[in-house]
This record gives sequence, C-alpha cells and structure tokens, in this order.
Amino acid sequence: MVKLILYMHPASAPSRAVIFVAKYIGVGLEYKIVDFLKRDTLKPDFLKMNPLHTLPTLIDGSAVIYDSHAICSYLVEKYAPNDDKLYPKDLIKRAFVDAILHFDSCDLFSPMRSMYAPIFYHGFHELRKETIATIQHTWLTMERLLENHHFMCGDDMTIADICCIATTTAVLAFAPIDEKACPKLLAWVKRMRAMPFYSEDGAEGVKKIVLEKIMENCKV
Repeated sequence: MVKLILYMHPASAPSRAVIFVAKYIGVGLEYKIVDFLKRDTLKPDFLKMNPLHTLPTLIDGSAVIYDSHAICSYLVEKYAPNDDKLYPKDLIKRAFVDAILHFDSCDLFSPMRSMYAPIFYHGFHELRKETIATIQHTWLTMERLLENHHFMCGDDMTIADICCIATTTAVLAFAPIDEKACPKLLAWVKRMRAMPFYSEDGAEGVKKIVLEKIMENCKV
C-alpha cells in the first residue's frame, strides 16, 4: 500500500485539520515537519513540489495535493467513500459544507494569519487589536450558524467543523469568545474538543511560539 506523506507543522492550524480528519477516518500518515518560521516552504525543493508554498501538502503516490480543505475532501472521498456525513454527496448539502470551508479560509484563517505574521516575520512585539476584533466579530457569525444545530452545517459533524475547530483553537488564547454573546459557539468548541481525534497540542504550540516570538522581538 502506498504510504501517504504529509508535509506539515504541528502548530499549523491547516495541518492539524488534515491530521484530525485522517485520524477520524483511520488513515495513517507519515509526517514530515516543515519549519514555516524559517521560511522552509520557500526553499526550491518545496516550491517545486507546491508552488503555493503552503502547509500542509499531501503526497499520495504520484499525486501532490495542497490546501488543507482540498486534502480533507480528497481523503474522505478516496479513503472513506461510504461516509456520507463527513463530506455529503448530496450537492446541496455539499455546497453548504464547501461554503463553510471557504468561511474558514476567509473569515478565520486569513485574519489569524494577519494577526500572527507580523509577529513571526516582521519583528512586531504586540498583536494587532483590530485583527483580534475582526476575529471576535467572526465568533458572532459562527454563533448564528449554530443557532438551530449542533454543528456548523447541521446536526452531523462534517469536515467543515473539523477545519473550523483547528483554526478556532489556534486563536482562542488571544481572541477569546464572549460567553454571554456566544454560548452555542462555546458549546460547539467543547463538543469538538471532546472528539477522540482532537488534540490540544498544536493550539498550545502556536500560543507558545507567539509568546516566545513577542519576547524575542521586544529584545531587538
């Protein structure tokens, strides 16, 4: 059987999402850690493999797949074809899942990157308050999505939930959720954290990296 290789970093929220999905459907992955802080994704060998220089990147035989959402849907389609809940085959249900995956990219991951990148790469020594506010505004949107359901796309967990929880927990330390404004969102976070595939290690890892970089940047 072909060994699936995942180029990743433990503190990368998109990497965590793929790892969670793989664990949930029982797919084994061989991990190759790529240090994004050292810009290893910009090295020629990595760029040749993935011109978008993003983590994670999946190698499945001769196939190279990048973008965490594309990888998650690929893994489910190929290795869990009978699971009609995680990534529904019904086009209307799937469209809703795809919409929330785009929401994860644009409304969660993008401001998270805007919040952390100045710290990681440009010597900033404090997080941007306006970016934190943007993320916290997103919590209100997620609260509305959960108004009548246990999960983001209905009553069944999908890859959209798994991707969103990976990103959400990567920013909670610095953009906390207001308990009064978003009780359903907090209940969803608790529900997802209790899933057997979930691990807090990556979220704690990114928090540690951010705090260490802030201290390092303050000394310069």
